[in-house]
Amino acid sequence: MDKAKLWFWILLDVLIGFAAINLFFFVMPALGSFRDSLTPVRTITISAQGMTTATPDMAEISFSVLTQGQNPQVLADNNNSKMNAVLQFVSSQNIASSDIATTGYNLQPNYQWDRNTQRNFITGYTLTQTVEVKIRDLNKVADVLSGLAPLGVNQIGGVNFTFQDPNKFVALARADALTKAKKQADEMSAQAGVSLGEIVTVNESHYLPGPQPIYASAGVANEMSAPVVPNIAPGTQDVTDSVTVIYALK
Repeated sequence: MDKAKLWFWILLDVLIGFAAINLFFFVMPALGSFRDSLTPVRTITISAQGMTTATPDMAEISFSVLTQGQNPQVLADNNNSKMNAVLQFVSSQNIASSDIATTGYNLQPNYQWDRNTQRNFITGYTLTQTVEVKIRDLNKVADVLSGLAPLGVNQIGGVNFTFQDPNKFVALARADALTKAKKQADEMSAQAGVSLGEIVTVNESHYLPGPQPIYASAGVANEMSAPVVPNIAPGTQDVTDSVTVIYALK
């Protein structure tokens, strides 16, 4: 009986030891992590907006070759011949093939209403091929525009200025917003007579301007004289970033 009691107390001591080790190495850290994850009772919320002004470094142009005719096959051959010449010209301006994309190829019949039969009948066809080009060297924009119409381009959508890497400008605006938020938080906590603690959460929203059109010329005739190309002036665009920061108060 005494031997059984001895083994009982030994087993109990071992279990208590394991429980203590588990409490020290696993339970306490878990409780600490849970405590740290809780939002502090005393907080201060700050909203601020940052901004940076940048000059666009890329232009996007969209243009089409529109051809009309009676025979769809002849129409396609004529249109493709013009567009191939246009694409060859664009490539000669040191524009990478990855920056040239066909965005539309549309063949549509042209209808006319016959009052006698009370029906529509096909009078011919219209084929429209549309291409979008990214120009990363803004000095090339005027040369590209001036060379399109003589090769058969009869619809020019315009020139849009944008950024090759917009994220770097968003980062600058974000840094400005966070600096303003910290300054405001320091001022408010000092005025309230409390100490500013760590950041609890940060929420962000940014505004990046869309492409800004500065030039457009369009026509539907089979022949169009070369447009007067303007001086290319991309100007500047404002990139903004807004943050809402929650600070703990000590």
